[in-house]
Amino acid sequence: MDSLELLINLVIIALLLPTIAFAYKLNKNLEILRKNQSSLGKLVSALNEATYKAENSIPKLKSVTEHSSENLREVVDSAKELKDDLLFINERADNLANKLENAINDGRQIKTSATSSRITDIGTIKSEKFDNSSKSSDRSEAELELLKALRSIK
Repeated sequence: MDSLELLINLVIIALLLPTIAFAYKLNKNLEILRKNQSSLGKLVSALNEATYKAENSIPKLKSVTEHSSENLREVVDSAKELKDDLLFINERADNLANKLENAINDGRQIKTSATSSRITDIGTIKSEKFDNSSKSSDRSEAELELLKALRSIK
């Protein structure tokens, strides 16, 4: 039995040596932790304070966000209204431009038909005075037609 006891003691000694080394390293690390315990406490308190401030800032941030979103919603709504108004105005302007273009074309057709009928009526008369007066009366008739068309559009 002596040899068995000796063998068991040797195994226990072999296992105790790493345990003692680990305990020594752990003791040194604990000493370092104790030395830095005050700075660690300061760090934890600073972290707690930052967390508290962040928690208190969240409701303020929510209210500012809600206020900003309401303002933004109002701006977007007014922009949509303005867009609709501009589309309506643009359509009206297109319609008026088309009516004006038609009125101008009608006036030109009236002027050309009136000029061609006058030329056939005049026939062989070639007096410059008569031509100048007929041109001014044609122009004034076309202008009157154009003005009538513009007034009817309004």
